[in-house]
Amino acid sequence: MLVHEGEARTHSIDERLAWTFAAIAGALNTAGFYAFGSYSSNMTGNVSALADHLGLGELRFALQALAIVAAFVIGAMVATLLISAGRERRLRGIYVYSVLTEAGLLIGLGCASPWLPDESRGAMLALGLSFLLGLQNATVTQITNARVRTTHITGMVTDIGIGLANMLERHPLLDRAKLRLHVVTVLAFLAGGAVGVVLYRLLGTGLLFVAGALLAMLAIPGINAARRLQTS
Repeated sequence: MLVHEGEARTHSIDERLAWTFAAIAGALNTAGFYAFGSYSSNMTGNVSALADHLGLGELRFALQALAIVAAFVIGAMVATLLISAGRERRLRGIYVYSVLTEAGLLIGLGCASPWLPDESRGAMLALGLSFLLGLQNATVTQITNARVRTTHITGMVTDIGIGLANMLERHPLLDRAKLRLHVVTVLAFLAGGAVGVVLYRLLGTGLLFVAGALLAMLAIPGINAARRLQTS
C-alpha cells in the first residue's frame, strides 16, 4: 500500500490506501473543528475565511486563518522534500517513513497538549494538525500520482457528479474504477469524521494517540516489504 509506485499500483491498493487514510484524516479534521473551531484540512474554507476577515478588517482572525493555511503548505513541503531525498537515494520505503513521521508527530502532539498554555492550546493544536494533514496529503498524492487525496473532498465530489452523469448517459469515457475510488474516499472521510467527534468527546486529545497508532500500524508492515524490494 505504501511501497508500490507507478504501474505496480492496482485499483485495490489505491482503494485500501484511500479509505484508511481518508477515515483518519476525516476524524482529525472534524474533531479539530469540534474542539478548536477550525478545520485543519479544509484549505478552501480557510482561504475563504482569510478573505472574509480581511474584508471585514479583522486582522487577528485573518492571521489565524493564514497561519492554518501556511501550516498545511509547510507540511506538504516537508513531505515532498523528505520523499525527494528518499527517491534520490532510491529508498523504496520512503513513503512508509513519511507516514511513520506523521504518526510519531501526532503522538508527540498528544504528549505536548497538556503542557501547552490554556489560552493558546486550541490554536497550537489546530496548527499542528494542519501541518500533519498537509504532510499526509502530499505523501498520498505523490505515491498515487494524484489519483488519491485523503484530506479534502471538493474535487472528488465534483468528479463523482461528473461520473454519475456519464453513467446515466452511458458515456464511453466513464471510468468506473475512478468513480468507485472517489466514492470510497468520500464515504471514508465522512465515516471517519463522525467517529472522530465521538472519540474526541470520549478521549479528548487521546484521539491523537489513537490516530498516530493506527497510522503506525498501517505503515510498519511496509518496512519489510520495502526491504524485500530494495534487495531484489
